[in-house]
Amino acid sequence: MEYVICGNSGLLLPKLSLGLWHNFGSVDSFENAERMLLRAFELGITHFDLANNYGPEPGSAERVFGKVLAGKLKGHRDEIIVSSKAGHRMWSGPYGDGSSRKSIMASIDQSLKRTGLDYFDIFYSHRYDGITPIEETMQALADIVRCGKALYVGISKYPLEYQRRCYSYLQAAGVPCVVSQYRNSMFDRSSDENLKVAQQNGSGVVVFSPLAQGLLTDKYLDGIPANSRAAKSTGFLRADQVTLQRMEAARQLTTVAKRRGQTLSQMALAWLLAKPPVTSVIIGASCASQIEQNVLTLENLCFSEDDLCEIDKIISSLPVWK
Repeated sequence: MEYVICGNSGLLLPKLSLGLWHNFGSVDSFENAERMLLRAFELGITHFDLANNYGPEPGSAERVFGKVLAGKLKGHRDEIIVSSKAGHRMWSGPYGDGSSRKSIMASIDQSLKRTGLDYFDIFYSHRYDGITPIEETMQALADIVRCGKALYVGISKYPLEYQRRCYSYLQAAGVPCVVSQYRNSMFDRSSDENLKVAQQNGSGVVVFSPLAQGLLTDKYLDGIPANSRAAKSTGFLRADQVTLQRMEAARQLTTVAKRRGQTLSQMALAWLLAKPPVTSVIIGASCASQIEQNVLTLENLCFSEDDLCEIDKIISSLPVWK
């Protein structure tokens, strides 16, 4: 595993991080979740990405991670970077959602209890809620660091105009924004400007959904398989996003990947890691072998100019991801 300095800090993050958004909840197999966490750590993945509402049920991914950390990962706390977030709906009522000081302070206390941790390495404001003043949210993050509940803070998915204000406020508060998290992939480059602004302001960048919810794998090359994410009525990949145009682009990209000695998903991860603002890419997994395959990405991170031009030609005409 390779490690990269995160923004203007001394914090090293692995090029690949493991996200616990899916497959680590109370509805999933604990034994499988444990296998994935242990195998990731064995492979050098030291950064584990959580949020208070990850599950399902909300909060259960944090409990599962805490159980593994207290069990087979006991004694390795100082070798691990644990991040969590608050900002999306977590519990009913007026204070279980959003980015107010009330919600953030309650959320981090609950998250620490669920994980069994004394502090998080990184704690994010998960989103701009459209209501809470930026100054209130950022001051809450600064105070979280000062009271020892997190070592570093970050922001996730903030629109450009608010992103810049976050950096300015936290810098003035003496608690700089060390990391920013955005969705980005070959099929979704809508956050490219956010990534550049983060880099300009000394913030590292962690990318999520690098495989466009599975579209940048071999799963959807010929349509929507039964029991896939897109086939379900709930979830974050809709059937109308699996367009003929994207499937054809995935098939063309697969040809490029094979020429490079990679799978489509490996090339998609490598392409992101080749972008200068990107510090680390969050991978998801449903089994340990998927993590092993993703880590093989690191064996070929170099792109020729011809490869980059061909990839850009394939993806440049795709519609904006919605």
